[in-house]
Amino acid sequence: MSHQKSTLGEFIIKNQSSFSYSTGELSSLLNALRLAAKVVNHEVNKAGLVDLFGDSGDVNVQGEQQQKLDVFANKTFIQSLKNRNIVCGIVSEENDEFITIEGQDKESNGKYVVLMDPLDGSSNIDVNVSVGTIFSIFRRITPVGTPVEEKDFLQPGREQVAAGYVFYGTSTMLVYTTGDGVNGFTLNPAIGTFYLSHPNMKFPKEGSIYSVNEGNYSHFPDSVKKYIKYCQEIEDDRPYSQRYIGSLVSDFHRNMIKGGIYLYPNSTVNKDGKLRLLYECNPMAFLTEQAGGIATDGQVDILDIIPTHIHERAPFYCGSSSMVKKLLEFIHK
Repeated sequence: MSHQKSTLGEFIIKNQSSFSYSTGELSSLLNALRLAAKVVNHEVNKAGLVDLFGDSGDVNVQGEQQQKLDVFANKTFIQSLKNRNIVCGIVSEENDEFITIEGQDKESNGKYVVLMDPLDGSSNIDVNVSVGTIFSIFRRITPVGTPVEEKDFLQPGREQVAAGYVFYGTSTMLVYTTGDGVNGFTLNPAIGTFYLSHPNMKFPKEGSIYSVNEGNYSHFPDSVKKYIKYCQEIEDDRPYSQRYIGSLVSDFHRNMIKGGIYLYPNSTVNKDGKLRLLYECNPMAFLTEQAGGIATDGQVDILDIIPTHIHERAPFYCGSSSMVKKLLEFIHK
């Protein structure tokens, strides 16, 4: 990879003017995430050698078996964020309650909260399929110097100041937005540096991929079933290709680059949907809109939903604008 490309650190500094708050703090926060991502990437790549495959024996708040790498990634990101005097609280998929962080300097610390899925798609690790980390960043709404409260986390996604994901695949990428477009950085493992490889990422307006777990088809709402049948019809530029990895980061990343729609509807099994609003849907919706796509729960934009609890779930549809608009036609009929 050419060393003439901007590094992630250089890019953050160069583009500080696009961020309306304290730029040094955001830089430090993103650097904490970057450092943790490199540590997790190293462990993901050697998981089979050091017995990091499989269940940890614990169950998280979602009732899901925690993988050993889930636990490792969670601890790594929490510790990296705690080491900076910027974050006052963290919500993680792996923790029942939000985590309060108290810094030494109460006047300057704790302006931000971070919400994250430390290792999305971790059940895929056993079979060597790509996984990721998803993160969302808000400014707190309670006064700096006071303990963080649940309402600091229960903000609509429209209030996010930054969001992104790390994609641990054939190459490792960090993709993020601060509300001024989406940029992707690829890790050069030889020197441990992220370089700008995908500037100004955009969803193609038209797409030809639909991503859904069709094994759950019989449980889906009729409107979604009809849309899936529409995708399969031999007409115009259809049928579309069906692609589903089972890791939100991986499916989203492919669709943003190639053009497509991602569907995770509510169902007779998951009446409220299955994906978590705060640390899966919101950050991906922020990225989607910044990349020219649409993200919705089928009724309203994801970013306009006012959350009621930290592990809330929501139906989630996102991707190329023409495809999401067509889906909404079926839902609103």
